[in-house]
Amino acid sequence: MTAEAQDVTALLLSRIRDVPDYPKPGVLFKDITPLLADPDAFTVLTDSLAELCSAHGATKIVGLEARGFILAAPVAVRAGLGFIPVRKAGKLPGATLRQAYELEYGTAEIEVHAEDLAAGDRVMVIDDVLATGGTAEASIELIRRAGAEVAGVAVLMELGFLPGRARLEPALGGAPLTALITV
Repeated sequence: MTAEAQDVTALLLSRIRDVPDYPKPGVLFKDITPLLADPDAFTVLTDSLAELCSAHGATKIVGLEARGFILAAPVAVRAGLGFIPVRKAGKLPGATLRQAYELEYGTAEIEVHAEDLAAGDRVMVIDDVLATGGTAEASIELIRRAGAEVAGVAVLMELGFLPGRARLEPALGGAPLTALITV
């Protein structure tokens, strides 16, 4: 890791607050709202993610509901790319592509407007946290079903003690997975 990358990591980590026993006892929640409230840290985060989009040849950015929207929209503006929201099922009007995925206890569905992605698009998926990888894996499937290519997945933070990376690697098909921070 370069000195510059270490500085970015240190800055981002310094703005993430640990909240013990939230949302339930025994969980140490990583709160990114202090990072978002700090314009310098938020700019560094946005620039770092925009650089990844450029490095991987992205032509569009997908943000995953809901905190992924907060990160992906300014990255899209900074990188000069279109922003595509991937929403929970039933939240988008018009024709959509829908993808179900497994949760720890049950299933969920996400969707994207069918016309927002097409052949020739190289799509970077951006989210705040990679935990178990279910939502990111489902978004990769949606992107491919739309005929687009996955440029990569980028997250602010990876929870390294959970199996998200191992779950995503087969779905990525060689596309990169980048976490700015791993905890």
